[in-house]
Amino acid sequence: MDQKDLLEDLRDGVLTLTMNRPQARNALSLEMSYLMLDALRRAALDPQVRVVVLTGAGGAFCAGGDVKAMAGGRDQKQGFEERMARLRERAEASRMLHEMRKPTVAVIPGAAAGAGLGLAMSCDFRLAVSGAKMTVAFAKVGLAGDYGASYFLTQLVGPSRAKELLMFSPVLSAEQALEIGLVNRVFSADSMEREVAEFVGALASGPSVALGLIKNNINVAAISDLRTSIDGEAMNQVRCMATADHAEAARAFVEKRKPNFIGG
Repeated sequence: MDQKDLLEDLRDGVLTLTMNRPQARNALSLEMSYLMLDALRRAALDPQVRVVVLTGAGGAFCAGGDVKAMAGGRDQKQGFEERMARLRERAEASRMLHEMRKPTVAVIPGAAAGAGLGLAMSCDFRLAVSGAKMTVAFAKVGLAGDYGASYFLTQLVGPSRAKELLMFSPVLSAEQALEIGLVNRVFSADSMEREVAEFVGALASGPSVALGLIKNNINVAAISDLRTSIDGEAMNQVRCMATADHAEAARAFVEKRKPNFIGG
C-alpha cells in the first residue's frame, strides 16, 4: 500500500480519502492532517467531485490524535498561541466536511475515537460496520475535545447526552451508536462494501447542486430561526430552478422516465 498518510481516489464522482496509518489505527499525524486539509480544499472546488467519502485503512477508521507523539513532546517547543492556532488550523477539516456543498460520508470499518470520531461526526452521513467501536475518549487522556466534537455531539444527541459521552467516554458498539443517532446505518461485514457503494452511488448520481443546497438549508436551520431558514430556502430554491438538473427532472417527469442528472 502507498506509504502516504492519506490516500486519494476519485472515480465516478466519488472522492475517497483513506487515512493510511494502519499500524497506529490511523491516528492523525501532522502529515495526514495537512494532506486532508489540502484534499478537502480541492474537493470543495472540483466539479468532478460530487461526493466525498472519508474512511480508514486496515480495519480501523481513526484513533484520533497521535497520543504517542504528544507524549513524546511533539508540540512542546511551540508557545501557547502557536499551538492553539495550529490545532485550530488542523480542525478546519471538520468544518470543511460539514459545510462544503457536497455530501460527505464517513465509512467506519472499525474503531473511531477522539478527533477521529469528531471527523466522522462532521460528515453528513456515518456508515459503520457491525462490531465497530466508537468512543469520544478525550477525558480518558485528560483532554476536553477538539475537531468540533462538542458541537457535533450536541447537534446529534443533545447537550445532556453529549456531556455524558464527553465526560465518561463510554465505548459504544456500532449498534449502540445507531440507537442514539450517532450513526446513520450499520451493515454486516459481508454486505458493507455493497451497501456503502449503493448509498454513495445514489448520492453521486443525484442532482448535486440541489443536494448541496439541501445540506446548506439544514445546516442553517440547525443554528437559526424560522424566518432565516425560510429566507434561505427561497433563495436556494430559485437557484435550483435555474439548473440543468431541474430542467432535466421536469422533462423526465413529463416523459415519465427517470431523470439523468449531470450535476449542473
